[in-house]
Amino acid sequence: MTNPPNRPGQPGWRGRGAPPPDPATRRLPRPGGPDSPTEKIRARPADAAPTEQIRRPPPAARPPHPPAVPPRPPSPPRPATPSGDRPRSRSALNRQAIILLAVIAVAVLAGGLAGAELYARHRADDILVAVAECVVEDGATISYGVNPPFLWQHMTGHYTNISVRTAGDRVQSADGMTADVTLRDIRLQGSGDSKGTIGSLDATLTWSSAGIKDTVATNLPGVGSLVTGVTTDPSAGTLVLAAGSAGVTARPVVTDGDLNLEVLDVTGPFPKDAVQSALNDLTKKLNDNYPLGIRADSVEVTESGVVGTFSSRDASIPTEESNACFARL
Repeated sequence: MTNPPNRPGQPGWRGRGAPPPDPATRRLPRPGGPDSPTEKIRARPADAAPTEQIRRPPPAARPPHPPAVPPRPPSPPRPATPSGDRPRSRSALNRQAIILLAVIAVAVLAGGLAGAELYARHRADDILVAVAECVVEDGATISYGVNPPFLWQHMTGHYTNISVRTAGDRVQSADGMTADVTLRDIRLQGSGDSKGTIGSLDATLTWSSAGIKDTVATNLPGVGSLVTGVTTDPSAGTLVLAAGSAGVTARPVVTDGDLNLEVLDVTGPFPKDAVQSALNDLTKKLNDNYPLGIRADSVEVTESGVVGTFSSRDASIPTEESNACFARL
């Protein structure tokens, strides 16, 4: 038979006996006991000092106002913009961009024109130097007028002025001769029998004494080889051609646009007429070879030789059939 579990308060609960009974509750006496008299609160006499009142603390002081900030000075006025007091607008910026592009375009155009100018001068140099060297049979340099610009002259074929200077070795058959030539109003407008016209041509030919001796020796066979030297007498305007013990005194003159040597005196075995005839053949050869209708204007004897001035007006530029030197024009 199963024994029911022990519960608290029953014998045998967890092996302990019944708990002891609670002691009697003891009442705490009141102060003074039940028989102590009750303390009475007496009324305040009329002449008693007033009771001290407790004052409320004063309200906390408000923090002082922050110091006033001085007013900010007014901003300086903005500088006026190109369109007035308003800031730049988009249209103003667009105008500046257009102006900048225009400046760049002008600079590019100017650079292109400068390059074309140099090319035109180089091209003209090649042609005109070749023509001049062919005519004088010597080296030559060319220079041009600058007004109007040479590019415009080259495009229109109308040159205001051209200067030519030869190297000084020779001018055709005349050894030791230098030519300084100025051509003006050149128009390369060809026709059937001409490649154009030259308004004016002025040339100065300087012929040295040594060049005269060499020219006589080359162009007068037999007689010319006997000439050993040439001296000048500027005061008399004469040349003296020495040939050993013999000599020929001649005076340069201009006759009908030709430069000639007039024989004044001959010493030695040679007849005067024979010497004059030989010198005439020489000067005729020189005169006939001058192109463009060039004619002698004046001649002067100097300490170093002979200087002659030559000119031509309204000259026709020959075609290559009549003068091969002008074929490249």
